[in-house]
Amino acid sequence: MQVLRRLREVDPVLPVVMLTGHGTVEHAVRATRLGAYDFVLKPPDLEHLEVVLRRAMEHAHLRREVDHLRAGAAVSATLLGESAGLKLVMQQLDKVARSSATKVLIQGETGTGKELMARYLHGRSARAAAPFIDLNCSAIPEQLLESQLFGHEKGAFTDAKHFKKGLFDLADGGTLFLDEIGEMAPQLQSKLLRVLETRIFRRVGGHADIQVDVRIVAATHRDLKRQVAEGRFREDLYFRLNAVPISMPPLRERREDVELLALHFIAQFCGEMGRPPARLHPAALQALADYAWPGNVRELKNVIERVLLLETEEDILPQHLPQEISAGALLPSGGGAGSGAAARIPTGDPFPRGVVRPLAQIEQMAIGHAIAVCEGNKTRAAQMLGISRQTLRTKLNELRMEDEPESATDA
Repeated sequence: MQVLRRLREVDPVLPVVMLTGHGTVEHAVRATRLGAYDFVLKPPDLEHLEVVLRRAMEHAHLRREVDHLRAGAAVSATLLGESAGLKLVMQQLDKVARSSATKVLIQGETGTGKELMARYLHGRSARAAAPFIDLNCSAIPEQLLESQLFGHEKGAFTDAKHFKKGLFDLADGGTLFLDEIGEMAPQLQSKLLRVLETRIFRRVGGHADIQVDVRIVAATHRDLKRQVAEGRFREDLYFRLNAVPISMPPLRERREDVELLALHFIAQFCGEMGRPPARLHPAALQALADYAWPGNVRELKNVIERVLLLETEEDILPQHLPQEISAGALLPSGGGAGSGAAARIPTGDPFPRGVVRPLAQIEQMAIGHAIAVCEGNKTRAAQMLGISRQTLRTKLNELRMEDEPESATDA
């Protein structure tokens, strides 16, 4: 008993099986209260002992897995931004968190932060102390997804050598986040529908009903209504999941959040890389704000990480950004600060959908992009544009893009 107490102090998760020839019911009760997994009398039946030891090890593995998942969920899930669209989403999530709603459908384009929304919802709910478990339905083969969700009994299929709990079991009392729900196979959709309706499921190969209390948060970038119309998603499952629909707007519709997100990622990656804090040049910020961000917040995060990995300067300049983002952004000659030219040149997509830009503005964007690519060398920029050096000078004057007198380095 003293050894057992000491083992519990050293590692509370360590599975301990007591084996003794002098056991009594009182000893078994005391050992169980002190945290022993099982209490076996000598001489043991070796087959039974093997089962006990295997179950003890699986139990310890599951506990460590749940602790790991809880630790991940405990990390503060913060939605950054000041846009009206994001504030509305956060208000909706807060209301749902305070409610007893057990089915939430989050919709939004890829990279908008749907998992972060689910974690935000979980962290502000009464379920916050219970597990948050996530599963990407598109990342697991169909034949394995059912076992992942519901678990399986030993021998249920060829590779089922051991009993395994499913994610519904592990998430009991907490939140199960099903990402890319639109990719789930029709056969599994019907089984998921049954769990949503009854909160009861069976493990693969099992015969016992298991009841759970789980909040299901599903997410997709697909148009589920269209998939229902095309027969690729069950209509009844769609209506069941869509009890509380929440849509995250794309980053291009909340451009005022770009600066806050970019500065957050800069601070994050500078800390991780152990480099001094980098500054975001106003012209680079303008280019980031004007870009359409088809990959949304994930794309912005990747861009910032790539720039900080490849560039050593303290300032993040437009020329450090990918070409599709920096197109049209212009730094003053020599790349320094202090010129107002960059603020006057439109950036981003020269032909946005539904918008017709004036011809002079397109010309201005082309010239600004060429000079930025050539790092201020106007002779080279003129050659790339297919015009003479004098024509470029004239255009710069006409478009009021020439803020500084020419220097020898421009020629």
